[in-house]
This record gives sequence, structure tokens and C-alpha cells, in this order.
Amino acid sequence: MATYRPDPWAAIADDTRRSILERLARGPASVGNLAENLPVSRPAVSQHLKVLKQAGLVVHHAEGTRRIYHLDPTGLAQLRSELDHYWERALVNFKSIAEESSGAIT
Repeated sequence: MATYRPDPWAAIADDTRRSILERLARGPASVGNLAENLPVSRPAVSQHLKVLKQAGLVVHHAEGTRRIYHLDPTGLAQLRSELDHYWERALVNFKSIAEESSGAIT
């Protein structure tokens, strides 16, 4: 049976989850640390982390009774790869239009 993996793009569509990723980009943090600067409760932060983890964007390890979360470089690299694909296509299209325009001027 295949497991469902949420779309990472859908996962980062939420402002709170993007804030969590931004914070984790500065270094690992516990749920409590993350909740300190967010306008949501610890249980809500835990739910957001669950979505981010299922989407492959964060991982955690245990330190005593706490879970310490950090970014998952593999999941972020996949997002980056998709963005690079779109960016490369946009640049190719831009180059084509620029060449057509410069040919029309001369």
C-alpha cells in the first residue's frame, strides 16, 4: 500500500509553516522554541511540523523528552530543483524573445 505524501508546495503555502521554515533555516529548534515567536499554540506548531515532516521538508531527532526539528536538505533540494527547472525555461524563453526583438531592430 502506497503512503500519501503531501505536496511540499501545498505545505509551504501556509504563512505559519513558512515562518517555521524561516526559523529553522537559522538552526534547529524545539516545538517550544518555535512557538515562542508565533501567534499559534504549541499544539498548532506541532501540527504544522507534522505537515512539513510528511512533505519531506523537516526532520527531527530526540533529545531527552524533546524533539528537535531542523530542515531536511533533501526535501528542500527537490523544491529547488523544480524552481530551477521553471527558471531555466523562463530564461530560454526570454533569450528567444530578446533575440527576436533585436533582429527586428537591425
